[in-house]
Amino acid sequence: MMRILISNDDGIFAEGINTLAEVLSELGEVTVVAPDRNRSGASNSLTIDYPLRIRQQSDNKVAVQGTPVDCVHFALTEWLDNLPDIVVAGINHGANLGDDVLYSGTVAAATEGYFLGVPAIAVSLVGDTHFDTAAQVVKILIEKMVMQPLSTSTQKIINVNVPDVPFDQLKGWKTTRLGARHRAVSMIKKTDPRGNPLYWLGPPGDTQDATEGTDFFAIEHGEVSITPLQVDLTAHDAIVGLESWMHAVEIR
Repeated sequence: MMRILISNDDGIFAEGINTLAEVLSELGEVTVVAPDRNRSGASNSLTIDYPLRIRQQSDNKVAVQGTPVDCVHFALTEWLDNLPDIVVAGINHGANLGDDVLYSGTVAAATEGYFLGVPAIAVSLVGDTHFDTAAQVVKILIEKMVMQPLSTSTQKIINVNVPDVPFDQLKGWKTTRLGARHRAVSMIKKTDPRGNPLYWLGPPGDTQDATEGTDFFAIEHGEVSITPLQVDLTAHDAIVGLESWMHAVEIR
């Protein structure tokens, strides 16, 4: 029987996480540790200026007053007696495509699992209706990973985006790379009842790179996008050039 840890950034009461928990319970023991409220956009932030408060909803369901990364860190280092076989973050309400992964609390929750030595999947529904489709996609992926585990060199954070359609209307499954968006549009300026300015984050920019092979392209064509992510941000191809530049300007 598998042990599966589920978290998200939309909060413990979100439809996506509860649909996912119900479907994955068919594979084994599911534990849900998730924020007590919506923490979308929290990225990889940790709470360090005050202690975490938790509220146990049931034997295998815990709400944390913290970020998605707090939740996974707490679950793996304190709450669970044994490490799970996999961490699944989601189902996110909305896409995590291209540049979105830098800001996504859902992807960050999966990343924290990977940091702490557990295989991890982040899953997002590009819409807000067919969460059962996304849950079935993840179930199939996990079943495949059990039958044929990924090699150590291949094992990365798996970022999955699923079109918002019934399962039988999916056009296929594609291994993809991250696309890119244009720069974000201007912020939305409002005023409060006292006339003080308020600023809301504007919508994301249009796609800049949505060519064939990207996650944007797959979703546009009704396909499940599966993107391997890595956490090493080193620009390896720039190291030699940077070394040459440093010698040229005689940095001491």
